[in-house]
Order: sequence, then C-alpha cells, then structure tokens
Amino acid sequence: MKKMAIAALGLGAAYLMRSKDARNKLMKQFESLAEPFTSKN
Repeated sequence: MKKMAIAALGLGAAYLMRSKDARNKLMKQFESLAEPFTSKN
C-alpha cells in the first residue's frame, strides 16, 4: 500500500513539473482527500 502511494506521488510530481493547471487541480483534490483525515484528529 505504501509503495503504491509513493509511486503515485512520484508520477504526480513528474506530471506537475510540466503542467501548472494540473498542479492546481491536484492540490484541490489532495485538500478534499485530506479533509476527512485531518478532521478526525
């Protein structure tokens, strides 16, 4: 599970290096994904 997450982050980082629009979209997705985890703590 951890390896997949790291691989996904690596691919995402490589993609973001090329596309600023994608970076903005991804940040919004990460924020919405992180909300349930941060609100629990």
